[in-house]
Formats: sequence, C-alpha cells, structure tokens
Amino acid sequence: MNTRTAVYMLLAMGVAAVVSFLSTPMVKSLAYKVGAIDVPKDNRRMHKVPIPRLGGLAIFLAFLLSVLIFAEIDRTMKGILLGSVMIVILGVLDDIMALKALPKLLVQIAAAGVAVYHGCVIQFLSNPNVFSGTTYWNLGWLSIPVTIIWIVAITNAVNFIDGLDGLAVGVSAISTAALMVISLLVSEMNIAIILAALFGACLGFIPYNMNPAKIFMGDTGATFLGYILATLSVTGLFKLYAIISFAVPFLILGVPIFDICFAFLRRIAKGQNPMVADRGHVHHRLIDMGFSQKQSVAIAYMLTAILGLAAVLLTSSGEFKALILIGAVFVVGAIGFKMIFSARETPDADHAQTDAEEKDNPVQEEKKDEKAEGDDGVRDEAGSHQDGAAGPGTPEK
Repeated sequence: MNTRTAVYMLLAMGVAAVVSFLSTPMVKSLAYKVGAIDVPKDNRRMHKVPIPRLGGLAIFLAFLLSVLIFAEIDRTMKGILLGSVMIVILGVLDDIMALKALPKLLVQIAAAGVAVYHGCVIQFLSNPNVFSGTTYWNLGWLSIPVTIIWIVAITNAVNFIDGLDGLAVGVSAISTAALMVISLLVSEMNIAIILAALFGACLGFIPYNMNPAKIFMGDTGATFLGYILATLSVTGLFKLYAIISFAVPFLILGVPIFDICFAFLRRIAKGQNPMVADRGHVHHRLIDMGFSQKQSVAIAYMLTAILGLAAVLLTSSGEFKALILIGAVFVVGAIGFKMIFSARETPDADHAQTDAEEKDNPVQEEKKDEKAEGDDGVRDEAGSHQDGAAGPGTPEK
C-alpha cells in the first residue's frame, strides 16, 4: 500500500463518518415527516415511544459522497452504484409503507442484474477440493445466475440479522473492515478505498443505533449494506483463482450466512414453511439463553471478528490455511448447533426491541389474535420495522 492509497482511505473513511454522523439527525426529522415511524403496538416491543426508521439513508448518502470524491468509478462500480440506488429507493418506500414480497424480490433481482450487466460477475470459482488437479472452475453462462443468487441472498441475509439494536450495522462494519484488509493484501487498492468509505459510513451511524436506539436503519440500511458487501466481495475476492476465493467471502459474511441457512433448515426440519417468520434466529436464541441485548450483540460482534480474522489469516498465511479454515468453521458450527438445538423455546421471552419485530405479517397476526394463539415469540427477520407479506428470497414481512 502506497502513501496515496493510505491517505485516500483515511480521507474516505473520515468524510463518510462525519457525513453519516451529521446527516442522521436530519434523516431522523425526515422520517417523522414522511411517517417512517416504528410505533410500539404490543408488549413484544421494548421501546415505549415511537422511534423513526429510515436511518440507512444517512449511511447511503455518506458512502455515495465519499466514493464519488475519493474512488475511481469504472464501469463495474457504476453498475454497483446504480444497483445500490435501486435498493435504497426500494428500502425507503418499504420503510414508509408496506410493500409486498414479490415486487421487492423483483427489484432486488433487477438491481443485482444491473451490477452483473456492468461486469460484477463471479466468472470463476476456486475448486475447494485441494487434492484435485483443477485449480478453478469456469462457470460460463452459469456465472450470471450464480452471481445474482449470491447478491440477492447476501442482501437479505444482512436484513435478516437486523434484529437487535446495533446488530446488523455493527456486523456489517466488522465484515467491511475484514474485506478492506484483504483487499489491501491482494492489491485491490480502489476496492479498499471504497470499503473504507463504507466502514466510515457505518461508524458514523452506530452511535445513534446502539441500545437504546434513537433511530433504526430499516430496510433502507440493511438491504443496502447487504447489497454493497455482496457486490464488493464479488469484485474484490471471487476473481482470484486461489483456494481463498472460495472460503474468504463465506468466512467474512459467516454470521448472516449461517443465520439465514439454519433458519431455512430448521423450519424445513420441523415441517414448517421456510418463509414463515419465527423466533429462532441466533440473536433470539441468545436472548432466550439469558443474555441481554447488549451482550447478545457483543457475542455476534465477537463471532464476526473471529471469522474475519480467520479470513485475513487465510489470505496472508501459507501452510496453515486449511487448519485455520477448518478450525473457524468447526467452532462457529458448534456454537450454532448449540444455540439452534439446545436453546429453550420461550414464546414469551421476546423482550428485545428489534428492527425486525415491526415486520410481522399483519394478516397472520389478525388470524392469530382471532384464534387466541398469541405467539408473542414470532418475529420477522427484516429490519425496517413495518408490516408486510413474506415471500421467497425477501425479508419475511
């Protein structure tokens, strides 16, 4: 890393952090004016007064301004930024009014398609079989659907973990930091500058979002962070032809990937519709195990940092790569299985204020009220604190 890159990274990070921090109060005022408010409607919410969402708009504006000033905007980056604008517009609308699942999924696919059209493509995948003579696979025409699936999946995975104050934005910031270090190690200097801007934008917003939150970032922020992390991981990591290109993105984004995968597997194993919201995510399990909101968020931060460190070591070290990978996967997997299959099922323990809890399906809630089943433990995965309908590939609203 040369002096110019270091200076640009610091400036990009600093400008984004300042803009995000200063613009959040203005976005908060805007949220009140447009009605993007999370109103506590039952005893499942921790907050006692209405809290605005839409905070992700401050993150996006800070990131966009910093990138336009300090980063080189090539054709691929133009496509990523254009797609992010589509995601943010969708998130703003979803934070103000309830949008149905299918239109949201279609817009997410379209935004991913824009990035793919402009060159953000997983053309090659490294062969995870270290004993094979084939170093990597050329996906050919499959690169387009594979990339779109990756972008849409990570976009929603980050949204799914937006369930406690400061959780999604903090996990995203740690993942961004790991990606930034790895980008420097593999000499992707422009990607590192862009990631520095994203890291700064997250840092500027965190003080407003930590428990007790003053503003929620909503779908606007959660889906934007997921989209940017997904596309930048494609641009900066998947094009490498080494074993790290297969493992690193999955390690860095391990917490949201783990959560969304086991959410689906758990529901299918229980004979439930995998798209029906429940209260079995990692952060729910931590609350059920007796941890407070702040403790649960700290544990998620720690797991993300461990995986990020493993990804960095996997990129920079030599002979111990496989051991680092296997060890990290084993530890996180063991913790995850413990949470998923051993945690108590306590329907009335939903005492954590979350960005996700405002998005339960209103039709389902009405039916549950009529049947007096009152499952207070059910919460939705999405982070915009508003009602909606669940659907494939999108936040279950």
